[in-house]
Amino acid sequence: MSTHPRLPALDGTRVLVTGHTGFKGAWLSAWLHELGAEVHGFALAPPVRGAFHDLGVAAFATTVHGDVTDAAAVDAAVAACGPDLVFHLAAQPLVRLSWVDRRSTFNTNVMGTVNVLEASLPIESVRGVVCITTDKVYENNETGEPFVEGDRLGGHDPYSASKSAAELAIRPYRSPTLMGFHDAPVVSVRAGNVIGGGDWSADRLIPDIARALEAGENITLRRPDAVRPWQHVLDCAYGYLLLGAAMLEGRPLAPAYNFAHAGGAATVVEVTRAVVKHWGASDDRIVVERELNAAEAGLLTLDPSLARKDLSWEPAWTLDETIAESVRFYRDPTIGRQQIAEHMTITATHA
Repeated sequence: MSTHPRLPALDGTRVLVTGHTGFKGAWLSAWLHELGAEVHGFALAPPVRGAFHDLGVAAFATTVHGDVTDAAAVDAAVAACGPDLVFHLAAQPLVRLSWVDRRSTFNTNVMGTVNVLEASLPIESVRGVVCITTDKVYENNETGEPFVEGDRLGGHDPYSASKSAAELAIRPYRSPTLMGFHDAPVVSVRAGNVIGGGDWSADRLIPDIARALEAGENITLRRPDAVRPWQHVLDCAYGYLLLGAAMLEGRPLAPAYNFAHAGGAATVVEVTRAVVKHWGASDDRIVVERELNAAEAGLLTLDPSLARKDLSWEPAWTLDETIAESVRFYRDPTIGRQQIAEHMTITATHA
């Protein structure tokens, strides 16, 4: 079991992670296991390739396969686990897919969240529920100002709108006693573009680059000038863990937190060039094919000040280090536990 001055030892703590077979869920589950937690997962079957396999999650997590839109299945899984903490990450997470698969996107992201809350809050052992949404929940008019947690919610595409709707659905559950539940905090978290090894999802920048480089193909960019707040998956998971620790300690918390690297904003083409550099490939592989009508925001940044103040959250790696560590894992997917240990060593100095 690894130790950290700001993350408690979780021996005997039962943690349920929905979506643990996905990219962020697998990394969070692996770190929870390193801290000694008893990890339970509820999710669809894992993809053929990805962090779930690379990090060996199947070897330590008790897994129930199911869909969060199936209320009875969620109820049964939560009741069987009897968790102390719940991290809800199960979602339809892809913007471009949401335009095609609209009903499933809204059903999964909104009603799936409701089902997890309805199943979790009646359980007396539950001391907090962390609901993972996205940086795209804000009404983005691209003013250039970083969003803070109290800004207006919105969403111009089905994915963003579904996550904003999930945020609205979460609000009444922050008054659980009015529903006859015991008083456990429900907090939503909004992270910037999360990257790291083990993500092979379609239509995501880093996985698309990795696939192209592996295959010796060109890298095609549809929105090279779009700005995003990039951060490593372990910096994001670190924020989730600090929040979970605060719940276990019974500390007062805000309704929502942004987790975004304040120095991590960069354009798509800047990040692509950095990935290519760390991979040891040539910039000649980058091809720009602009989508003038692409329905994704050109500028999106978040203000993480509240997470800094309440949780003392700080990212471990600069943007260039984040990209280097991501490439390092893609080239050698056996180093996941080593990266967790290295991240803990760095953030321990922030305590």
